[in-house]
Amino acid sequence: MPEPIDVPTDGAPVTVAIDGPAGSGKSSVSKQVARVLGFGFLDTGAAYRALAWHVLEGGGDTDDASAVVASIEDFDYAISLDPDDHWVRVGETFVTDAVREPRVTAAVSGVARVPAVRERVNVLFRALVAASGADGVVVEGRDITTVVFPDAPVRILLTAAPKVRAARRSAELTGEDAAAVAAALHRRDASDAKVVDFLTAAPGVTVVDSTELDFDRTVDAVIDVIRTATGEN
Repeated sequence: MPEPIDVPTDGAPVTVAIDGPAGSGKSSVSKQVARVLGFGFLDTGAAYRALAWHVLEGGGDTDDASAVVASIEDFDYAISLDPDDHWVRVGETFVTDAVREPRVTAAVSGVARVPAVRERVNVLFRALVAASGADGVVVEGRDITTVVFPDAPVRILLTAAPKVRAARRSAELTGEDAAAVAAALHRRDASDAKVVDFLTAAPGVTVVDSTELDFDRTVDAVIDVIRTATGEN
C-alpha cells in the first residue's frame, strides 16, 4: 500500500484536479487513485447528469437554456465522495443509476453547455471539496484544471488516442454496437468542445497519456504525478 500524502497544515484537503475527454478512463482511474490514497472522489459529471434528470422529470426541455436555468433554482443535489460508496441524490430521490440512463446521457450536453449552469455548479463543487473533511479529494470532469480548480496543487490532463477511447467506451457498454458507440463519443467530444477545451493542457497541467498504458499503469502514473506535485518524491 502506498504511503499517505502529507496534507497541508491548515487542514485544507489536497485537491487533485483531473480533466480529460470521454473514454480516457478518467472516472475509473480517478476513483481508484482516490481509493489507493485514502482520498475522497468527486465525479463532477454526475451533477450535470443529475440536473438533466431533474429537468426531464419536470417535463422540461434540456435544449431550452432558460428552462435549464430555471430548473437549477430548485435543484437539491447531494453526492457521496466515498469512492467505495458512490451515490447521487436529487431531493429525496436517489438517482445513482437513473442518471446513467440513455435518455439522460442524450440530454446532458444540453445542460452542461449553459454558462449560468456551469457557474452555479462550479461553486457547488468547490463547496463539496472544502466541506469534505478528507485529506484530499480527486476531482474529475471537464475544465476542472482551468476553471473549477485552477489553483489546485495537482492538475492533470488524462487523455488517450481517439480510437483507444472509443474501444474502451465500447467495452464498457456491453451489447451496444461498437461503431455506434464510437460515433456517439465523437459527437459528445464535438459538442463539449464548444464549451470547454479538454484536449489541450493549460500551463502547469501535467499530461498523462494512457494510450499505451493499461489500467493499473495509468493509476500508477497519476499517483506519481500527485507525489511529485506535492513534494512526496
